[in-house]
Amino acid sequence: MDDVVLAIGTRKGLFLGRRGGAGKWELTGPHFPMQAVYSVGIDTRRAVPRLLVGADSSHWGPSVFRSDDLGRSWEESARPAVRFPKDTDTSLERVWQLQPAGPVAPDLVWAGTQPGALFRSDDGGVSFEFVRGLWEHPQREQWGAGFGGQAVHTVVTDPRDADAVIAAVSSGGVYRSSDGGASWTASNTGLKAEFLPDPYPEFGQCVHKIARDAEEPDRLYLQNHGGVYRSDDAGASWTEIGKGLPADFGFAIATHPRRGGVAYVSTVKDGGDRYQPEYRCRIHRTEDAGASWTALSAGLPTERHYGVVLRDGLRTDDADPVGVYFGNRNGEVYASADEGDSWRLVASHLPDVLCVRAAVV
Repeated sequence: MDDVVLAIGTRKGLFLGRRGGAGKWELTGPHFPMQAVYSVGIDTRRAVPRLLVGADSSHWGPSVFRSDDLGRSWEESARPAVRFPKDTDTSLERVWQLQPAGPVAPDLVWAGTQPGALFRSDDGGVSFEFVRGLWEHPQREQWGAGFGGQAVHTVVTDPRDADAVIAAVSSGGVYRSSDGGASWTASNTGLKAEFLPDPYPEFGQCVHKIARDAEEPDRLYLQNHGGVYRSDDAGASWTEIGKGLPADFGFAIATHPRRGGVAYVSTVKDGGDRYQPEYRCRIHRTEDAGASWTALSAGLPTERHYGVVLRDGLRTDDADPVGVYFGNRNGEVYASADEGDSWRLVASHLPDVLCVRAAVV
């Protein structure tokens, strides 16, 4: 088995797991104690993988840190890596997403923020430039705010084209750019916004997460505030694929890095309690692009369970076989080394888990 690093962002610091081959997980941390870590990026395009962390200090404010030695040491840019221009009369509240682009642009990294904006770095995450095209979109001033605030929380890049990028805004919906972020088009056809008078508006949907298919780059999977969807035309339109799932609400969705048609979701009951359906700890997997779903629970708790997986709390790695990971608000992290067929507990009693990332190193 491959050597894997597992990054766990929590409400009070970053924890790093390391597994050598088929050995046990070794956990270190907290790094950045007393800082909420909402975003982690693992950039494996470099000769030495780079860890990028969006940490939020209640005293010093939000910042982006980087490590080129797998967390043994950290650097912070001399001036803020992500900051709003003065003419926006806006300040950064949080970095929600740090997404390295594909191999066609080896130094490009995207950052999604709260307030809802996008930044791009062309030096591997050392510094970021404000993407005015999205900020100045005429619909932006009408975007709402999800329960966690208004944020660009998802950035999906295209492995074939560095200028093609998709951003998801809560709650503005899906926006696509084909020119590197200079211009953007709302792309929500078929997505429901059940909380609005018009349930199928041009924009205003509360999208929770998007992931791209491994074999069909124009196929995307989306977890919405009410429904799981698929697009077969690079996000131009969406079709609901949630039939067979125990709930049509949830936050997280992830895809297999090599097998087409394989995606994972964690469902949540909408409404009064927002726990997993039947209070059961499980992940659901499709192997036919959403035509059917299978519950995965071997090795997971069998008693009543109250851990909710947030939008960045479910992820796959690039190992062989592929690992699948999720963390929840109970402070538990589970890992599967066999593509979700069975699970083991990696960590417990952590602070709220906000995000997980994993990669072969």
